[in-house]
Amino acid sequence: MTRMSTAKPYSYLNRLGNGFATKANRPTVAKEPEKLIPLHGGYRRLKSFQVAQLVYDVTVRFCDHYIGKRSRTHDQMVQAARSGVQNIAEGSQASGTSKKTELKLTNVARASLEELRLDYEDYLRQRGLALWARDDARRTQLIAARPATADDVAAWARATHDGQNGQHVQSGQGKPEDKSMQSMPSMPSTKSTYPEISANGALALLAVACSLLNRQIATLGEKFVEEGGFTERLYRVRSERRIRG
Repeated sequence: MTRMSTAKPYSYLNRLGNGFATKANRPTVAKEPEKLIPLHGGYRRLKSFQVAQLVYDVTVRFCDHYIGKRSRTHDQMVQAARSGVQNIAEGSQASGTSKKTELKLTNVARASLEELRLDYEDYLRQRGLALWARDDARRTQLIAARPATADDVAAWARATHDGQNGQHVQSGQGKPEDKSMQSMPSMPSTKSTYPEISANGALALLAVACSLLNRQIATLGEKFVEEGGFTERLYRVRSERRIRG
């Protein structure tokens, strides 16, 4: 009986003529030299910036409606919300020359939003209003709707308030394509007032913003450890230029 050969009919090297490439014959792609000042800014595309900006807009409305303008708390809450937005932007813009500054300012933004979160919780506690659980269906609905503007959040607040009374949001309120904003099921618990709904809505958005910033800070920290800052980049750029002659 004839023995069958165990050798493969086509080896990896035999397939070179059929378009398969190895490291030896693969075309070399020139590596672009590292830039001393890399692309930076672009903070408007950051999800953390977008949500923080929404929190700022919502907070301005909340304070104007429910906290006296002469109250120190009014200014503190608005400034804390503004600080969250501004420090994300400033950190992103500074990243071109200082990753350390970007990391520091992003952390300042996170701290400012934490301060704001405590202010909202204090508002609810001091007035005997309910602080909703993190898994409350009303919070979940607001986050799932992904509101882009303070008007979207206001539409959710109206839907929540009217839904607990068995009512429906009138046509034209909220986004017409978002049916979840148009009605809410009756709530079995004590009916919530607008201040309670608004404060808890802001807290839900703050939870999202803080979570995004936590991840952003962790990523920035890892990159800073791996790549260093401006000094290390300057050294690499100078070394590459010496090698290139």
